[in-house]
Amino acid sequence: MSATDIEHRETLRSLLAQHCFTRDLDPAFVDRIVDHARVVTYPEGSTLFSDGAPAQSFHLVIDGRVAIELHSPGRGVQVIDTVEPCETAGWSWLVPPYRWFFSARAVTDVTAVTVDAVALRALADDDPAFGYALLQQVAAVMLERMQATRLRLADMYAVPAS
Repeated sequence: MSATDIEHRETLRSLLAQHCFTRDLDPAFVDRIVDHARVVTYPEGSTLFSDGAPAQSFHLVIDGRVAIELHSPGRGVQVIDTVEPCETAGWSWLVPPYRWFFSARAVTDVTAVTVDAVALRALADDDPAFGYALLQQVAAVMLERMQATRLRLADMYAVPAS
């Protein structure tokens, strides 16, 4: 392994050690993720993933903001959530049919650790302890998103005070 490769791994390991999705994972599990991750920058306005496309990766946002969008007939593109630093963009990669149900667009310049989800699914299949730890992290993300959606809906449909 070259000095550049070692430096790259250490940078990824450091970023993952600080990210909310991975910081509480067993360090050996983080190393497995490092093996299938890379730092990617997305310029403002660029697409991270598109509704209906194969979900083959996910993104741990390090810096910037990502809009999660849904195309609504008659209303166009609607922003349904925003992903901030230390949050995760995408969890459709874990659930068949492994296709995105939303689109994601960089609202600002974004730096993210992009993880090869196909490789992670294979690792999870081979090591149930790793798979369970990964599933717990994704479930936490899903719960947080559902709670935020519930609050937005409650606010949107609240009966105004008389």
